[in-house]
Amino acid sequence: MKPAWDKLMGEFAGSPTSLIADVDCTEGGKDLCEKHGVQGFPTIKYGDPDELKDYEGGRDFEDLKKFAEENLGPQCGPGENIGLCSEKVKGKIEKYMAMSVDELQGKIDKAMEKVTVDVPLMNKAKAFVAKNEAGGAKEGKTDL
Repeated sequence: MKPAWDKLMGEFAGSPTSLIADVDCTEGGKDLCEKHGVQGFPTIKYGDPDELKDYEGGRDFEDLKKFAEENLGPQCGPGENIGLCSEKVKGKIEKYMAMSVDELQGKIDKAMEKVTVDVPLMNKAKAFVAKNEAGGAKEGKTDL
Protein backbone atom coordinates (compact mmCIF):
# COMPACT_ATOMS: atom_id res chain seq x y z
CA MET A 1 0.00 0.00 0.00
CA LYS A 2 2.65 2.50 0.97
CA PRO A 3 4.39 2.61 -2.44
CA ALA A 4 1.09 3.23 -4.32
CA TRP A 5 0.15 5.95 -1.81
CA ASP A 6 3.58 7.61 -2.03
CA LYS A 7 3.44 7.54 -5.83
CA LEU A 8 -0.05 9.10 -5.79
CA MET A 9 1.10 11.90 -3.46
CA GLY A 10 3.91 12.59 -5.93
CA GLU A 11 1.48 12.70 -8.86
CA PHE A 12 -0.61 15.41 -7.14
CA ALA A 13 2.23 17.34 -5.47
CA GLY A 14 1.80 21.05 -6.15
CA SER A 15 -1.80 20.69 -7.38
CA PRO A 16 -3.64 23.97 -6.83
CA THR A 17 -6.97 22.15 -6.35
CA SER A 18 -6.24 18.77 -4.72
CA LEU A 19 -4.32 17.80 -1.60
CA ILE A 20 -3.22 14.24 -0.95
CA ALA A 21 -1.47 13.82 2.37
CA ASP A 22 -0.26 11.15 4.76
CA VAL A 23 -1.05 11.57 8.49
CA ASP A 24 0.72 9.68 11.26
CA CYS A 25 -2.05 8.89 13.73
CA THR A 26 0.37 7.78 16.43
CA GLU A 27 2.25 11.08 16.64
CA GLY A 28 1.38 14.66 15.70
CA GLY A 29 -1.74 13.67 13.77
CA LYS A 30 -3.37 11.81 16.65
CA ASP A 31 -6.00 14.51 17.37
CA LEU A 32 -6.88 14.81 13.67
CA CYS A 33 -7.33 11.04 13.38
CA GLU A 34 -9.53 10.91 16.47
CA LYS A 35 -11.66 13.79 15.16
CA HIS A 36 -12.34 11.88 11.92
CA GLY A 37 -12.86 8.44 13.47
CA VAL A 38 -9.75 6.74 12.13
CA GLN A 39 -9.49 3.42 13.97
CA GLY A 40 -7.48 1.17 11.68
CA PHE A 41 -4.52 1.56 9.40
CA PRO A 42 -4.27 2.29 6.58
CA THR A 43 -7.46 4.36 6.46
CA ILE A 44 -8.18 6.55 3.46
CA LYS A 45 -10.60 9.47 3.72
CA TYR A 46 -11.52 12.08 1.13
CA GLY A 47 -13.67 15.15 0.57
CA ASP A 48 -14.34 18.35 2.43
CA PRO A 49 -12.03 18.59 5.47
CA ASP A 50 -15.07 19.34 7.64
CA GLU A 51 -16.97 16.29 6.36
CA LEU A 52 -14.55 13.55 5.31
CA LYS A 53 -15.93 10.36 3.78
CA ASP A 54 -14.48 6.84 3.91
CA TYR A 55 -12.77 5.66 0.72
CA GLU A 56 -13.92 2.13 -0.14
CA GLY A 57 -12.21 1.61 -3.51
CA GLY A 58 -9.20 -0.34 -4.70
CA ARG A 59 -5.81 0.21 -3.08
CA ASP A 60 -3.41 -0.14 -6.00
CA PHE A 61 -1.95 2.91 -7.73
CA GLU A 62 -4.22 2.82 -10.80
CA ASP A 63 -7.42 2.60 -8.68
CA LEU A 64 -6.26 5.39 -6.37
CA LYS A 65 -5.21 7.63 -9.27
CA LYS A 66 -8.47 7.11 -11.15
CA PHE A 67 -10.50 7.91 -8.03
CA ALA A 68 -8.41 11.02 -7.29
CA GLU A 69 -8.75 12.34 -10.84
CA GLU A 70 -12.52 11.84 -10.84
CA ASN A 71 -13.36 12.90 -7.29
CA LEU A 72 -10.80 15.30 -5.85
CA GLY A 73 -10.67 19.01 -6.49
CA PRO A 74 -13.02 21.94 -6.04
CA GLN A 75 -16.55 21.01 -5.08
CA CYS A 76 -19.83 22.86 -4.84
CA GLY A 77 -20.11 24.77 -1.59
CA PRO A 78 -20.30 28.17 0.06
CA GLY A 79 -17.71 30.79 -0.81
CA GLU A 80 -15.55 30.76 -3.90
CA ASN A 81 -16.92 27.42 -5.16
CA ILE A 82 -20.61 28.42 -5.18
CA GLY A 83 -20.40 28.68 -8.97
CA LEU A 84 -19.83 24.91 -9.16
CA CYS A 85 -23.32 24.27 -7.74
CA SER A 86 -26.54 23.70 -9.65
CA GLU A 87 -29.03 26.57 -9.37
CA LYS A 88 -31.19 24.50 -6.98
CA VAL A 89 -28.28 23.71 -4.65
CA LYS A 90 -26.92 27.25 -4.93
CA GLY A 91 -30.30 28.59 -3.78
CA LYS A 92 -30.32 26.29 -0.75
CA ILE A 93 -26.77 27.23 0.23
CA GLU A 94 -27.54 30.93 -0.09
CA LYS A 95 -30.64 30.48 2.11
CA TYR A 96 -28.55 28.68 4.75
CA MET A 97 -25.79 31.31 4.59
CA ALA A 98 -28.36 33.98 5.50
CA MET A 99 -29.13 32.15 8.78
CA SER A 100 -27.34 32.48 12.10
CA VAL A 101 -25.18 29.67 13.50
CA ASP A 102 -27.88 28.95 16.11
CA GLU A 103 -30.60 28.76 13.44
CA LEU A 104 -28.50 26.39 11.36
CA GLN A 105 -27.72 24.21 14.39
CA GLY A 106 -31.46 24.01 15.11
CA LYS A 107 -32.12 22.86 11.53
CA ILE A 108 -29.32 20.29 11.81
CA ASP A 109 -30.68 18.98 15.13
CA LYS A 110 -34.18 18.66 13.65
CA ALA A 111 -32.86 16.84 10.57
CA MET A 112 -30.79 14.48 12.73
CA GLU A 113 -33.89 13.66 14.79
CA LYS A 114 -35.69 12.74 11.55
CA VAL A 115 -32.83 10.43 10.61
CA THR A 116 -32.41 8.78 14.01
CA VAL A 117 -36.07 8.58 15.07
CA ASP A 118 -38.42 8.83 12.10
CA VAL A 119 -36.47 6.90 9.45
CA PRO A 120 -36.16 3.71 11.56
CA LEU A 121 -39.90 3.88 12.32
CA MET A 122 -40.68 4.41 8.63
CA ASN A 123 -38.53 1.38 7.74
CA LYS A 124 -40.43 -0.78 10.25
CA ALA A 125 -43.77 0.44 8.88
CA LYS A 126 -42.58 -0.17 5.31
CA ALA A 127 -41.54 -3.75 6.16
CA PHE A 128 -44.90 -4.36 7.84
CA VAL A 129 -46.88 -2.98 4.90
CA ALA A 130 -44.77 -4.95 2.40
CA LYS A 131 -45.31 -8.16 4.39
CA ASN A 132 -49.08 -7.59 4.46
CA GLU A 133 -49.21 -6.68 0.77
CA ALA A 134 -47.22 -9.78 -0.16
CA GLY A 135 -49.27 -12.03 2.13
CA GLY A 136 -52.59 -10.73 0.89
CA ALA A 137 -53.70 -9.50 4.30
CA LYS A 138 -57.44 -9.62 4.84
CA GLU A 139 -59.18 -6.31 4.63
CA GLY A 140 -59.36 -4.56 8.00
CA LYS A 141 -57.13 -7.05 9.83
CA THR A 142 -53.50 -6.46 10.75
CA ASP A 143 -50.96 -8.03 13.09
CA LEU A 144 -49.82 -5.06 15.13
